[in-house]
Amino acid sequence: MSLRLATLSDIPLIREVAETTWPISYRGIISPEQIRYMLDRMYNETKIGEAITDPKQEFWLAEEHGKTLGFCGIEHGYSRQDITRIHKLYILPETQGSGLGRTLLDHAEKEAKENGNTKLHLNVNKQNKAVGFYQKHGFVIAYEEVLDIGKGYVMDDYVMIKAIQ
Repeated sequence: MSLRLATLSDIPLIREVAETTWPISYRGIISPEQIRYMLDRMYNETKIGEAITDPKQEFWLAEEHGKTLGFCGIEHGYSRQDITRIHKLYILPETQGSGLGRTLLDHAEKEAKENGNTKLHLNVNKQNKAVGFYQKHGFVIAYEEVLDIGKGYVMDDYVMIKAIQ
């Protein structure tokens, strides 16, 4: 398995992983209509392209034998603080439990340190099983946040933080 920075030509691969992962990850948590709305809003070509080309952000792909298995999108200096924000971290359902999520988290932490940040920061749906994954890897729930994302939909999240040395 290898990690590499995404380029604009990788947008279809990122969208494919998101389209495969989201309906399974959020089944029973949010409606299929909200899943579709959020995918269209957050994983359209423009949004992904902006993240890939933003100098403060990095979009990492995890690959094995030429297949993209997951991705992690991070932003350094988030909110003008010593924080690296994990905006996105998804891996294909069939790879969950393989250590790939841990590899991406470890890489985000390494990149955070290299960029002089002392904390990792992310949002996760309160009902998502990933809450336990993040807690297992040193994140703590800092607070709860309900974000209105339009069309009558909200994101009902925990904001989680991990201090890094």
